[in-house]
Amino acid sequence: MHLGSTEIEQDHRLGRIRMLDEQRVNLDGFAEADPELGMISHLSPNDPEPSWVVAEDGTVLEMDSTPAEQFDTIDEFIVRYAIDHTEAPRSMAMGEVDLARLIVDSSVPREQVLAVCAGLTPAKMARVVAMLQPVEIQMAMMKMRSRRTPANQAHVTNRLDDPLLIAADAATAVVYGFRELEATVPVLDDAPAVAVGLLIGSQVPAPGALTQCSVEEARELELGVRGLVSYAETVSVYGTEQVFTDGDDTPWSKAFLTSSYASRGIKMRLSSGAGSEVLMGQAERKSMNYLESRCVALAKGIGAQGVQNGGIDGAGITASVPGGVRELIAENLMVMLRGLESCSGNDSLMSESTMRRTSRTLPVLLSGSDFIFSGFGSVVAYDNMFGPSNFNASDLDDYLVLQRDWGVDGGLRSVDPTTLEAMRRHAAEATRAVFEYLGLADFDDEHVEAVVGAAGSKDLPQTDGVKVLSAARMIEQSGLTVLDVVGALAETGFGDIADRVLGMATARVAGDYLQTAAIFDEEMNVLSSLTDPNDYRGPGTGYRPTAERQAQIDAVRQARSVADLVREQATFARPGRLVDLGPAGVGEDPREVVIGVSPAFGTKLFQALSGLTIYDVLEQILAGLEEEHCVARLVRITDSIDLGAIGKSAAQLSGSGISVGLQAKGTTIIHRRDLSPLANLELLSIAPLITPEMYRLIGINAGRHAKGTTPAPMRNAYTEEAITARYHTRVVSMVAIEREQSAPRTGDEISTHVEMEFTR
Repeated sequence: MHLGSTEIEQDHRLGRIRMLDEQRVNLDGFAEADPELGMISHLSPNDPEPSWVVAEDGTVLEMDSTPAEQFDTIDEFIVRYAIDHTEAPRSMAMGEVDLARLIVDSSVPREQVLAVCAGLTPAKMARVVAMLQPVEIQMAMMKMRSRRTPANQAHVTNRLDDPLLIAADAATAVVYGFRELEATVPVLDDAPAVAVGLLIGSQVPAPGALTQCSVEEARELELGVRGLVSYAETVSVYGTEQVFTDGDDTPWSKAFLTSSYASRGIKMRLSSGAGSEVLMGQAERKSMNYLESRCVALAKGIGAQGVQNGGIDGAGITASVPGGVRELIAENLMVMLRGLESCSGNDSLMSESTMRRTSRTLPVLLSGSDFIFSGFGSVVAYDNMFGPSNFNASDLDDYLVLQRDWGVDGGLRSVDPTTLEAMRRHAAEATRAVFEYLGLADFDDEHVEAVVGAAGSKDLPQTDGVKVLSAARMIEQSGLTVLDVVGALAETGFGDIADRVLGMATARVAGDYLQTAAIFDEEMNVLSSLTDPNDYRGPGTGYRPTAERQAQIDAVRQARSVADLVREQATFARPGRLVDLGPAGVGEDPREVVIGVSPAFGTKLFQALSGLTIYDVLEQILAGLEEEHCVARLVRITDSIDLGAIGKSAAQLSGSGISVGLQAKGTTIIHRRDLSPLANLELLSIAPLITPEMYRLIGINAGRHAKGTTPAPMRNAYTEEAITARYHTRVVSMVAIEREQSAPRTGDEISTHVEMEFTR
């Protein structure tokens, strides 16, 4: 049924609709599937039928329903270099369901799947991957990723191109565990200065992190030849010939550029991703998945080590159509099925909704990839010159907790503030020393201190942009190389970093990290598809974190122990305000209300969950009783930590038969002598939300119950907070402390409840 305008307006007056309209997911753009525009994630009616027709002499006559005489440059390149002609007849003859099961089945070795997939055309692979359900894609990724050990890549940029901040943020990224760092610049000519800062900072916490400065391809290659960067990934390929043509490129020119990087010992992957052809208006009515399958086949034929894909800049477009997010992860799987390194998207903020962007990342985190992110924004979002990433610096704690929640290795670890400050300072000071020694620029102590403490470039004093630009141009014009940086570090007292930077240059000569999916660990061992091959074959196989690594995953800075809580609580103790007087007896005054408190109240625990101290809580309850002209007596109930039992015991001691039960965490109850322990007159159960006014009302109402008058109804506070998530771990520790302080009675033992005096 379609609603008219009047009905829609009426709909929007509904509170439920107004509430939904305010949610951030409604800031995202969503589109209906439209094959004519290429706005379709999988299986466009215009996608070609898979085919592979070969003449007796081996000449390919047709691929994917296109005769050889109609091949465009992409078809021609794929046929020549990307398809294994020996495997193709057998692979193309297999049914799509059989191929899908082969890919997912954990008992089928990865090598066997790679051999079969080497013979698949782009259309066939796209069809097979489109069949897979999300969990099946994840299962396939666990088996098919190249490297056994997952890793992660960071974006390190800032709006000012400040090289000291770049260095400090690079050190921050590496100390968190990132093994590749990608920079770019808002001012193209600043690139050499940024590359030097990134190189120095990346080696401060540990050796071996790879760096790149993503700029125009010729300049990026020059930086690599000078040894100032060690990898590249922004050489783009596309799924339609016209988009290539618009960029003055062909698959052959991309292949030449790729070989240029590799010949100079620079790790090289290509970049692609669904949505780019749509954005360029040249999707040729094909599905995003099919066009990306062509890109991945090109990467295989070109000979790149891997592919950065998963939407990338087009992720928002892909995610706007039905099945789009599934397509993003399917792109990563296609890279793995071609035997290439997968640097999995996640580097473009694809939604305003925290739930949606997490749902986009979580499958890759759980299944694992060679790089979980092709650019986690390790800097604050406003400083990310690539544009905000799907996760940014403000999300680091969330990501670390996601790792911990699922017990999986996402490549990162928690960092204590002292270590982080030391790493940032060392990186900033070393970079300043190099720039001064080489006569590039001078930075004062104030600037260094600002960089060390900065969350981002907004925290820096006014920066002279010309200073950075001048330094960069001097680097460019002088022909400065990595060896000049090494010499400057050694001469200025930073020999440790000099050795590490020199080690990176030496590794370039050896060339071992040109292996597929290669990274260095923090001891400069090469981990790659050759030295660290993925050996997943089902449960009990494949990558498992070592005990040391698992401890890193499990340790987050927010975790607290019982001992931590005891130390924290002790800071709120006020000796002398609560004094034990001896055993408590039964009262006779009909105006008396006993306040029964829990065993650790005032002995080990001194602050309630609401943030009020126990003294503040008592002040309010006593004030309420006084307002009703009642007499209060304070008793510690020693044999139970249960609030109902505390209230019941206190009521039995009370002259009026009315009591207030109070736990140290702040939960409170009004009880009566003749009620069972689990019954009560009033209960405030959500301790974190109890205010001073509410405690005062508890005192007032207890007094009115004692006098037999009508109390004002008590209501728990409204809340939308995750109370259990926020406070329950703290509650567990408080309960453990209460339990330790309690002394349950046995047999006919006389009560040991203790009467107390409170000094107000």
